[in-house]
Amino acid sequence: MARCQKAKGKIVRRLGINIYGNPKYDKLLEVKPHGPGEHGSARSKASEYKHQLVEKQKLRLSYGMSEKQFRNVFKKAKAKSGVTGDVMLEMLERRLDNVIYRAGFASTRSQARQMVGHGHFKLNGGRASVPSMLVSLDDVITVKDKQGSKDLVTTSIETSKHEDVLWLETNKEELSVKVVRYPTPEEAAPPAEIQLIIEFYSK
Repeated sequence: MARCQKAKGKIVRRLGINIYGNPKYDKLLEVKPHGPGEHGSARSKASEYKHQLVEKQKLRLSYGMSEKQFRNVFKKAKAKSGVTGDVMLEMLERRLDNVIYRAGFASTRSQARQMVGHGHFKLNGGRASVPSMLVSLDDVITVKDKQGSKDLVTTSIETSKHEDVLWLETNKEELSVKVVRYPTPEEAAPPAEIQLIIEFYSK
């Protein structure tokens, strides 16, 4: 499991955007909109490379991935037919932890990743404990038939503010979600400019 050891608050302030989806970071940016450190408010004009790097960091960290994992997604997307950026976004959205997050079964992707790793979900009836695995059309994710798992997901649903996404068929009563189609780039709504990320890795 990829973990960022740096303080998330500092990362959010440095990037200038709440990439983690936690409301507390929205409040942090309101209070401290500048970057961390003594010279955080003195932002110089970024070079093209730095701009691309920042966009890459925004997207990578928002999905909670290591550099190696993220680069591998780019390589696989580039090898497929279609627009590389669109394919890459689709692959990121199809990650199991992201599907759990999008369905509202977890408040953040970080929580979703932890829940998957702890074995709270099943994929098509079988155990699913790998956050990075990609779901396919007609796959069905269900909550493990244990009260602790059900209570955990129910609490997340009650506190989650996510809107239903059209490419997932979510049943919050039966605690299940089905993949009815793949997401579009617009539905992914990335917190970064995907084309700049493609340019960064294409050098």
